Amino acid sequence: MRILLVEDEQYLADAIAHILRRNGFEVDIAADGEVGLAYALKDVYDAIVLDNMLPLLAGTEVLKRLRAKHVTTPILMLSAKSQTTDKVEGLNAGADDYLAKPFKTAELLARLQALMRRHDHGTESTDIVVGDIVISRDTMEVACGEKRVTLTAKEFAILEHLASSAGKVVSKEALYFRAWGQTTFVEGSYVFAYVSYLRNKLKKIGSQVSITSVRRAGYRLMAGEARDV
Repeated sequence: MRILLVEDEQYLADAIAHILRRNGFEVDIAADGEVGLAYALKDVYDAIVLDNMLPLLAGTEVLKRLRAKHVTTPILMLSAKSQTTDKVEGLNAGADDYLAKPFKTAELLARLQALMRRHDHGTESTDIVVGDIVISRDTMEVACGEKRVTLTAKEFAILEHLASSAGKVVSKEALYFRAWGQTTFVEGSYVFAYVSYLRNKLKKIGSQVSITSVRRAGYRLMAGEARDV
């Protein structure tokens, strides 16, 4: 798998390249937007990691020119700016995903892997990415970097519902209905038990994603603190 990394901060470019190579990727590095654009137009890559704030040519301009040339390579945009307007600008320019700095190593890998799977399938992604985990609807697995674990049907139903509402509180009743398909909420301890199973599995694969209890309200899936890179 070949990755083009367009990043002008040398220490960060070296750190990201080291992470990617350690995980089996071949990496080419460009230190400015013009060189990055030339590389992307000349060679074939499985994905491009593109910083937004670049010398000579901004990341959004690189994106626009690549898409205008019908380059369909999946592109993950990096930016120190995390405001919604900046994310929207990057996505509208042609980015497939957006990752704010600083970020976790596992989250970078998870998002790249999800992008490449979606591109290979040529269809809408069946994966859900939250923080450093990728939840696969096809296999009912949850992965963090190179580690993965299989979920039971009820575990998957609960985690999928929490992930689809990441950061928001989901009631025990809603989780019960999703996993057990009942129209009447019978037993809250069932949900508690399966949330415990999920917490253990997330811990097992080394994820920073957490499921927090909100008293008298339900549960909330949190992506965790950014770190590593």
